Amino acid sequence: MDHSRAPVLEALEEFRRRGDVVFGPPGHKQGRGVDPRVAEIMGIDVFRSDVLSLNGLDDRRQSQGVLGQAQDLMADAVGAEQAFFSTCGSSLSVKTAMLSVAGPGEKLLLSRNAHKSVISGVVVNGVEPIWVHPKFDRERHLAHPPEPDDVRRMLQEHPDAKGMLLITPTDWGTCADVRGVARVCHEFGVPLILDEAWGAHLPFHPGLPVWGMDAEADLVVTSVHKMGGAIEQSSVFHLQYDRVSPEALKQREDLLGTTSASSLIYMTLDGWRRQMVEHGHDLLETALHRAERVRQAAMDLPGLRPMGQEIVEEGLAADFDPLKIVIDVRELGISGMQAAEWLRAELHVDVGGSDTCRISASITHADDDETEKTLVDALRALTEGAESIERRPPVRLPEPSDLELEQAMLPREAFFAEVDHVPAERAAGRVAAEMISPYPPGVPVIAPGEVITDAVLDYLRSGVEHGVLIPDAADPSVETLRVVARH
Repeated sequence: MDHSRAPVLEALEEFRRRGDVVFGPPGHKQGRGVDPRVAEIMGIDVFRSDVLSLNGLDDRRQSQGVLGQAQDLMADAVGAEQAFFSTCGSSLSVKTAMLSVAGPGEKLLLSRNAHKSVISGVVVNGVEPIWVHPKFDRERHLAHPPEPDDVRRMLQEHPDAKGMLLITPTDWGTCADVRGVARVCHEFGVPLILDEAWGAHLPFHPGLPVWGMDAEADLVVTSVHKMGGAIEQSSVFHLQYDRVSPEALKQREDLLGTTSASSLIYMTLDGWRRQMVEHGHDLLETALHRAERVRQAAMDLPGLRPMGQEIVEEGLAADFDPLKIVIDVRELGISGMQAAEWLRAELHVDVGGSDTCRISASITHADDDETEKTLVDALRALTEGAESIERRPPVRLPEPSDLELEQAMLPREAFFAEVDHVPAERAAGRVAAEMISPYPPGVPVIAPGEVITDAVLDYLRSGVEHGVLIPDAADPSVETLRVVARH
C-alpha cells in the first residue's frame, strides 16, 4: 500500500482548498466564532481543523471512504488484518473489546493488575471476572503480568470462559509472554485481547518488546497518544483471525462510542502512521539510545535505582520496554509521589508516573538532546535536594497475598446494590460497592464485590496520610467506605 498517503489529512486539505462554508456542527464554524482569547492560547488552526467527518471531510452520499482508507493503511502498517480508529481513548476501547468477546453474565479472564477502566468495563458489561493474579515482585513492590501457566490453570478451572484480557506493557514497562498466553488461549479455543495501551510504538522497531499482532493475539487495543504521536483520546483496535467477530466489534463500538468522532484524532492517527512507516525505525533507534544514556546516568546517581533488563533475567517478566525510565527513589528517604511533586514544583519537570516507591519517565521519538539533558539534570538535582523534602508518615505496604481479595459478589451487582457508608474501622469483612484506586497508576486496590480486609484498609489509610490521591472513592480520605447494605 502507498504509505506516503494520509487520506484524512488529504481530505482536510481538500476541504480547505474548496473553501466550504458549513451550516452544521461544530458551532464555532472552523474558528469563526471562537473567542480570540481562546484562539490566542490554543491556536486558531485547532479549530480550522475541527471538521465533521461526514458532510465535511467525506460525503455521506458519495463517500470516498476516507476513514476506511486510513484504517486499512494502519492495519497494513502494523501487520493486522483490520484496524478501527476510536476517538474515546483506550479506556472506552477496552470496554468495547471486552463486550465483543463476553456478554452479561459470561466469564472473562482478566489480569487483576488492570487499570480502573477495565474494572469499570466489568461493571458496565456485566461480565463475571475470573481474576488471573499477576506475578508480584516483593523487592520492588510491583506487579508484573501473569504467565501462560497462570492462564492455563484458570482456563482449566473455568472452561466456559469466553476469553482473556491481558495488560501488557504495564504502566511500568514490564511485558507479558504474549505468544505463550495466546497459544494457551487458542488451545482452549478462546481469543486473547491485549490492553496494549502503552505499546503503540512496538510494531516499528525490532529492539522493542514483541507487538501483539506478531505474537498471535486476536485483538489489540492501543493508545497512540501515550507513546506515539497522536493527540489525547486517540485509540486503535487491531484485529486478526476469526475468534473475534469484526461485525460484533463494530456494533459494540457503536453502542459505547461517540457519534461525534473528532476529526482531529483521526488526522493525527493518520499522520502518525505515515511518519512511523517512513521514519519510525530511525526515530525509535535514536530514542532507544537516548533512553539508555538516561538510564545509565540515573544508575550513576546516589540513591536512584533504575529498573531495566534485570527483571527479565530474574524471571519476573518476559520483556521490558527500554523507553520506560522507571526509577526507585526509596533510598533517598522519600516516596515516588514526593519526588514527582518536588520535580514539578522546583524544576517544572513532570514525570509520567509515580507511586510509593518510584517515578517513571517515558522517552519517545519526540525527545531531543535538550529534553534528555533536562531530565538528567532534574534527576541529579533531586538526589541533591532530597534531604530538604519534608518526611511524611510511611505507607504501610501490604503483603502480596493481602492484595488478592475474595470476590463475594459480581462487580456489577455490588456497584448497583443498596449501599451503606461505614467508618473505615468497621469496614473489614464488608463487601465493597465501589472502586478504590490510588492514583497513579489507577489500579484498584479494592474492586466492587470484593471483601474488604484490615490489611488493605491499613495500606489505603496510611497512603492517604502520606499524600496518595484516591479520586474515585466516594470518600477520598477513606475515612468511610461505600459497602453493600446488609438486610
